Amino acid sequence: MALDLAQFHDAFFEESYEALDSMESALLKLNPGAPEPELINTIFRVAHSIKGGSATFGFTEVASFTHTLETLLDELRSNRMHVSRGIMDLLLKAVDVMRHMLRAVQTKIPVDAQRVADLQFDLEVALINKNSPESAPAAAVAVSNPVKNEPARGKRWLIAFKPYPQLFAHGNDPLRMLRELNELGTAEITVDVSQVSSLQDIDPESCNLSWDIILTSEVTRDVIAQVFDWAEGDCHLDITEQQASAQSVTEVIEEQPVANNVVPIKAAPTKAADAPVESNRQSVGDSSSIRVSIEKIDELMNTVGELVITQSMLGQLGTRLEGSIAEELRSGLAQLERNVRELQESVMRVRMLPISFVFSRFPRMVRDLSHRLNKEIELKMTGEHTELDKTVLEKIGDPLIHLVRNSVDHGIEKPEVRAQAGKSKVGTVHLDAYHKGGNITIEVKDDGGGMNKDRILAKARDRGLVAPTEVLSDDQIYELIFAPGFSTADVATDISGRGVGMDVVRRNVKELGGSIEVTTELGKGSRFVITLPLTLAIVDGQSVAVGSETYIVPLTAIIESMQLKQSMVNLVAGRGEVFRFRDEYLPVIRLHQMFGVPPRATELVEGLLMVVEGEGRRVGLFVDDLLGQQQVVIKSLETNYRRVEGVSGATILGDGSVALILDIPGIIRVGTERLAA
Repeated sequence: MALDLAQFHDAFFEESYEALDSMESALLKLNPGAPEPELINTIFRVAHSIKGGSATFGFTEVASFTHTLETLLDELRSNRMHVSRGIMDLLLKAVDVMRHMLRAVQTKIPVDAQRVADLQFDLEVALINKNSPESAPAAAVAVSNPVKNEPARGKRWLIAFKPYPQLFAHGNDPLRMLRELNELGTAEITVDVSQVSSLQDIDPESCNLSWDIILTSEVTRDVIAQVFDWAEGDCHLDITEQQASAQSVTEVIEEQPVANNVVPIKAAPTKAADAPVESNRQSVGDSSSIRVSIEKIDELMNTVGELVITQSMLGQLGTRLEGSIAEELRSGLAQLERNVRELQESVMRVRMLPISFVFSRFPRMVRDLSHRLNKEIELKMTGEHTELDKTVLEKIGDPLIHLVRNSVDHGIEKPEVRAQAGKSKVGTVHLDAYHKGGNITIEVKDDGGGMNKDRILAKARDRGLVAPTEVLSDDQIYELIFAPGFSTADVATDISGRGVGMDVVRRNVKELGGSIEVTTELGKGSRFVITLPLTLAIVDGQSVAVGSETYIVPLTAIIESMQLKQSMVNLVAGRGEVFRFRDEYLPVIRLHQMFGVPPRATELVEGLLMVVEGEGRRVGLFVDDLLGQQQVVIKSLETNYRRVEGVSGATILGDGSVALILDIPGIIRVGTERLAA
């Protein structure tokens, strides 16, 4: 029965994309003058791993290209070629081509063969030119002509490779692994066939062979273990370094008899029992992490959410019980609440990923853009290990790309302009992430020219966004850059400047329940601060009562709650009821009118007014009463019912009732439209 390897494709592609990210990151850290050997080894291992996986799955185009790339990388790591700026550019292009090829194979679309062939040709030309006297270091010339018949030099590694029966079923080819080992140095291989069944009983899909190898090479144990990466969990692997002894390995080989059922592939010992050995073993089966699909994590998160709701219901029920056993029950429920909270936090941590997954794309982007724009820009990144929810992480990438592109294109000046202003020719873009007050804050700042508020205001008046006589504060002027289609660029470029970015940034950030603020100083630079919730699964909210219903208002949207006096309220044509709040008049939105709920209070002075903010606008929400703050589990209303304007989700309260979670930007949008009508 033929083995279907397609079931392993998704894991291969996912791991390959991650490996390419690490390869690109290592390339960007390379110093052409004095490259770190470990960085080159990291780059080589990625190409080597992708080549092996591609060959196993029959992706011949990918395997062919990566083979050429691997050859060039081998020349670099053996110091037979220099790491030059041109070579780095070639390798970065190779990363792009490999991503393209993998995506094409994954989505079953044709590979751009011409693009691949052109770059493969360039790689081969670089390999040919490396032997020219002006391009090859002196050490490379000496190594390229080794003395024939010279004994193999390097460390001696004893490798015990014992596959489990399911090795073939998971798409692994032990012969390929042995060939790759031989490429690392001189390998002396012995196969053990003692577990092979008789011909009539043999199972062709079961691996019953094992191998003992002596590898003579200068490579590290990690490089050897990399050869067996794809067999992780499908074999037992021991890698042991053999220390030098008075008795040579050749003498050990000659003295050791060959046991029955052990076939030497090359002259090799069955064991070297008397040689002193450094204990440096690693089993491929040992691993500190496992790969779990996000769907399973979401299911677990949902189940824990249901458990939180059930625990809350039991807690409220326990407060109403009386009798001798009631106190013991309440004590048990309190312990249950603590355990559930710990479980909830643990599951949330499983979904947390470091923001470095997003930050890692920017070094390459800034490097390429600065070259295109003839600018000198240094990218600084701090707080890369700050963690946030995977869903938030995935959705914040595009807004950050817009902000970084704008900083590079519009923020940082040309080197000659910076020099004339007395600044360093090298501009700086700084990405920073940190936790603050239960949220995560991400800053994008630059030391460029800053934004000209007079120019922004003039553009806004030209477009009719601001009345000719209207007076705006500095903060209000800078808020104009988030208006749809707004741009102060004189020339639209393919990088930025078409005015399709900043409004998208604000909208995407708001969809995540966050906010964005901008501060700038002419000639000094700009700073964008994004504040986001750590997770979208739970929200800190304020419970409010409207009639017999309870609603949840996210705490991040609340500015202040107050009780009005009649003197603070006015009726304005076209705006309805307004009230004075900190030197400005804000419209009043009555929640009971929006949702058609009979209120307990109809006069503004009888209820409470909650000042909230969304998308840069503030309003007062009129409610009957405030009930208290609490953390609630968000349930999707769209999934379970349908989309409702002004509502972002729902939750189940401790008494079993359902409370709607308000979407404040949506409430403001709908409420102001109704008032205007």
